Amino acid sequence: MISMTHLTKTYRMGDDEVRALDNVSFQVKRGEFVAIVGPSGSGKSTLMNMIGLLDSPDSGTYLLDGEDVSRMSDDRLAGVRNRKIGFVFQHFNLLGNMNARENVRLPLLYRGMRVAEADRLANCMLEKVGLAGREKHRPTQLSGGQQQRVAIARALAGMPEILLADEPTGALDSRTSVEIMDMLKELNAQGQTVVLITHNPELALEANRTVTIADGVLYEEAKAV
Repeated sequence: MISMTHLTKTYRMGDDEVRALDNVSFQVKRGEFVAIVGPSGSGKSTLMNMIGLLDSPDSGTYLLDGEDVSRMSDDRLAGVRNRKIGFVFQHFNLLGNMNARENVRLPLLYRGMRVAEADRLANCMLEKVGLAGREKHRPTQLSGGQQQRVAIARALAGMPEILLADEPTGALDSRTSVEIMDMLKELNAQGQTVVLITHNPELALEANRTVTIADGVLYEEAKAV
């Protein structure tokens, strides 16, 4: 599904150049649960942005489902991103003036889906993540774990081929973190491809495969135990 070959990305910071990705090659098969782990400044956020089509490499090739996306225009990238990738972020990114259902359905309305159909799908996704009966609750009426479940439901509503989770438990307590990781594992067991980005090596072991990045280089790949 994801095939990256010899990707490089360099940023200029003042008079210095920082190579955020250094000749990175990385593959993810359909249905895998892969964790990318590394400390702050390791390049994992840049790699996440590449996977999520939020940034383009200076060189190298990125094939997504066999389609070369590494040189696409911004408009084409936005279209592919909207169809294929669902994002889950550390701080949920929910709109406070909308309830759970409205937050989940918003991207569907942007796609042109009718309100009734978007509501139906939003309700289904909220039920899928264990929030049936909470559809009319606003973020301030939900716990952190519940807010992250809404964010996951929103990501899933678009039926993405890849669920890209960036530190999804970073703002949660340990018990709630376990619940969210269990949910990601359950979604993966149902066939969802999941890519987890984390600085926590122990959390990364929850995935089926762990890739370590440091100084822009992928230097270790091993099965989690």
